[in-house]
Amino acid sequence: MAAIPDGIETDTTPPLTVPLRHFLVGIVLLVGAAALWTLSALDAAPAMAGVATRHLLVAGWVCITIMGAMTQFVPVWAGVTLHSDRLAVAQLWLFTAGIVGVVGHFLTGALASLPYVAVLAVAGALVFAYNVGRTIASAGRPDVTTGHFAVALCWMVVVPLLGVVLGLLYGRPGLVSNLPATRMNVLLAHVTGAVFGIVLTTVLGAIYQLVQMFTQSEFDAVDRWLVRGESVAYPVGVLALAGGRLAGVVPLARVGAVLTVSGVAVAAVVVGRQLLATRTEWTPVLTRYAVVVAAMLLWAGLTLPSWLADPTAYLTRFGPEPAASVLLLGVLLFVVVGTLYHVVPFVVWFHRYSDRLGLEKVPMIDDLYDDRLAAVDFACLSVGAVVLVVGEAGLVGSAAIPFGAGALLLGTLVFGANMLVVVRGHSPYSMPAIVLWERLDGPTE
Repeated sequence: MAAIPDGIETDTTPPLTVPLRHFLVGIVLLVGAAALWTLSALDAAPAMAGVATRHLLVAGWVCITIMGAMTQFVPVWAGVTLHSDRLAVAQLWLFTAGIVGVVGHFLTGALASLPYVAVLAVAGALVFAYNVGRTIASAGRPDVTTGHFAVALCWMVVVPLLGVVLGLLYGRPGLVSNLPATRMNVLLAHVTGAVFGIVLTTVLGAIYQLVQMFTQSEFDAVDRWLVRGESVAYPVGVLALAGGRLAGVVPLARVGAVLTVSGVAVAAVVVGRQLLATRTEWTPVLTRYAVVVAAMLLWAGLTLPSWLADPTAYLTRFGPEPAASVLLLGVLLFVVVGTLYHVVPFVVWFHRYSDRLGLEKVPMIDDLYDDRLAAVDFACLSVGAVVLVVGEAGLVGSAAIPFGAGALLLGTLVFGANMLVVVRGHSPYSMPAIVLWERLDGPTE
């Protein structure tokens, strides 16, 4: 059976429908992002399709998945009950409506009303931050994982608010004419907080817990020392990088850049050490985590020189051009897909089979998804990511870019189908019930 961590309180989990709803909505947005990426590669997308794609991928798929995962696992890891199941339902629909509205405005070019639909995303983010923040606070002193999550929740408040300000600067500049920061500075702070403040902070906090679970290994003294260093350096670095970019203070941003890149590299070393020490068979999770480790180290190596030269340049906001795709596709895409290959089956297995364990024969967690589909999506996503990265580096002809985007789209479709296999084949509830019904498991508040 796939690993189940010791010492967790599964009785504190929210209803099954709450996290699954987040994961399924997120997968739909992932497929939409891949489709837009393919259209852009074919020169068949609207002018602002690039920024729409990034919002669907990062703010849509990744952040909504993070919201569902935190809602499920913060109570589990902290041993406390989620503050409110109802708020967890509200956060999803508010945030989703806001992100879909923002993407729609980008695709149509209707920027004047963009800030007003963005308010929905702000409301969803605030509800999520309050709900999970109250849950973490009730657990007492945070550990490494919940400490990272608490930092990410702070960014979850700041980043959408910066997004509304940015929307006003583009669509209603007269309303914010006295703002001390320029539009470009606000944009840089917004994207820095989103990718490095919300997403990567959450990823680093979660992966420390998850990689030990999946490999059945434990941190040694070296790992613990590295994690302690990253837990300080990385959050401080992101704050300095975002603050330096917002204020236009290059030395501050440069210090933040060094700390941010160093934190990512250290985390990659820690995760890589656990993968080398694994006591379990390799699963789709570990295979994808191996890609993440390589991508994190590659991104760090490509990005540090350009950020040392100019950490406030727009074109290198995520690193030089190939490094940005390494971060987006090699790190974020693979870490979330890999994690969902355990999280979705585990959540379904727990609610469907855990009470039957020892009384009758039940499937293992890894039996719930299709291994063949997992192999296909890994191949498609890997080929698509590699082709797009080397294409942006100018190492292959432009004709290869649509092929890479198409492989990426196919991989997301196969991955989504595999998750549907899990939910439809083993969930105690139908798909319409999971998506539309508010509560099915009874109150946990």
